[in-house]
Amino acid sequence: MTAGDEAGPPGPTTRVRIREFSGGAVRDRRDDLATEEPLEIRLAAGGERRTVAVTMRTPGHDFELAAGFLHGEGVVPAGGSAGAAGEPGGIASISYCTDADVAPGARRNTVTVRLRGARLPELPALERHFTTSSACGVCGAAGLDALHSRRLAPVTEPGPLLTPRTLYGLPDALRRAQGVFGKTGGLHAAGLFTPDGALVTLREDVGRHNAVDKLVGRALLDGRLPLAGHVLMVSGRTSYEILQKALAAGVPVVCAVSAPSSLAVDLAREFGITLVGFLRGERFNVYSRPDRLGEVRF
Repeated sequence: MTAGDEAGPPGPTTRVRIREFSGGAVRDRRDDLATEEPLEIRLAAGGERRTVAVTMRTPGHDFELAAGFLHGEGVVPAGGSAGAAGEPGGIASISYCTDADVAPGARRNTVTVRLRGARLPELPALERHFTTSSACGVCGAAGLDALHSRRLAPVTEPGPLLTPRTLYGLPDALRRAQGVFGKTGGLHAAGLFTPDGALVTLREDVGRHNAVDKLVGRALLDGRLPLAGHVLMVSGRTSYEILQKALAAGVPVVCAVSAPSSLAVDLAREFGITLVGFLRGERFNVYSRPDRLGEVRF
């Protein structure tokens, strides 16, 4: 398996010609847009093969996206990265699809994840994901009972201990690292940080949940899960979908520049995740587990 995606179209940006109106002046110029293309994720094991999801995404880090998505849905275990000695269901390889039913022009939009084992696992949780959007994932389609049935463990450890000053710096650090956003102004980001605010990994995508999948997928393929002792910072709002992915990856602290949904707060409180919202300037709201924030009195 290749650690990164091969070079070639489609890319993360698309150049188009536009007509700009500004202050009464009109000019024709080129503009860079964030690319949005479908990605079909196929699973294979033994002689079986099945499409499990189609998501709209920004091309780039597609293998990470597929791996992170499958981990978040409980299909791939934390120790199941390629090359690792792991249980059946772990990833044996990831590649762009060359099946006969895929047109040559669509092969860069189709990824096949081959699992260890003689057959595909049962995949009832993925039925709701056959088509997802880049905008919001599958909003409210599953409840907390589904997470309990997967036996996802609550995040019980006390650390990491964060200071408000560290939190204040995360949005700017995230924004400075967004290279494609700087060109297009149209991408979300997910960043993984250390407790002292150092950026570990950043991924961009037109969808918040896709950016998180890419980030978690990178950690999975590097054998770095669970992500205890780290902070996940996302642009935009936090949904149930994002908190579910953070929980599966073992992330104890999730921060966002905007509001959480009610179900995201319920999940964070029930499973022990520190959830921070409206992190802007020198203010933020804490919705759960404030004990991980040092120098703050409640």
